[in-house]
Amino acid sequence: MLPLDQLDPASLRSVRFLLSDIDDTITTDGRLPAAAYMALERLQQAGVSVIPVTGRPAGWCDHIARMWPVAGVIGENGALYFQYCSKQRRMLQRYWTDEASRRANRVRLDALAQEILAEVDGAGLASDQPYRVADLAIDYCEDVARLSDAAVRSIVSLFEAAGAQARVSSIHVNGWFGEYDKLSMSRAVLADEFSCPPTEQSAVVAFTGDSPNDEPMFGAFPLSIGVANVLDFNSQIADKPKFVTDGHSGDGFVEFAERLLAAKLG
Repeated sequence: MLPLDQLDPASLRSVRFLLSDIDDTITTDGRLPAAAYMALERLQQAGVSVIPVTGRPAGWCDHIARMWPVAGVIGENGALYFQYCSKQRRMLQRYWTDEASRRANRVRLDALAQEILAEVDGAGLASDQPYRVADLAIDYCEDVARLSDAAVRSIVSLFEAAGAQARVSSIHVNGWFGEYDKLSMSRAVLADEFSCPPTEQSAVVAFTGDSPNDEPMFGAFPLSIGVANVLDFNSQIADKPKFVTDGHSGDGFVEFAERLLAAKLG
């Protein structure tokens, strides 16, 4: 990982899309700083389509798509994409799997939730679980006392033993049934909704993130940037971001946004 000041500004001039994790990347300590929100708005005004790519639930994504200055939002680690069309007063909703599959998987995930909570002391259901449609989020530090690394690994193992995928974010362990992740939905959305095929994406997409569930994105995009707290997960991420900011969380996001805006606006 190279310091952000070693990123050549010329490589940013062709960026049309900024994909970004939310928790501890755009937000800081669970809150959205004014400077980070202003950076989103300035990027939109400069012609950069910002698409948050988050583990947060469908319910949050509906709000974000409507209320934030973003082009759309990918949620539940790739399970869904929401885009609000204000002129038509219509929410575009795209899901990776059909409704019947989501209903069947919910039954399996609800049973798995009970197993994980019984097996791992101190783990809790994420407070946003009622607003999820396709995954299960186990809280290991957001609203519960931080669990040990061993406990987090146990949660991941229980998901995987049940045949589910599992990804660790900065606050939750998310699990789901289905062959998708942040990257697969991002590639599909860029191609289908923004006419940007995979062969062109490396040149026009940047990504910012902070944790192990962002690893597919770090590995896929040459312009991948980790905010400084990504270093807390250094040993858990094989495909690391190419660059890292000095600032942590929302400060790091603003740091990169300012650099991108300077390159775009000259």
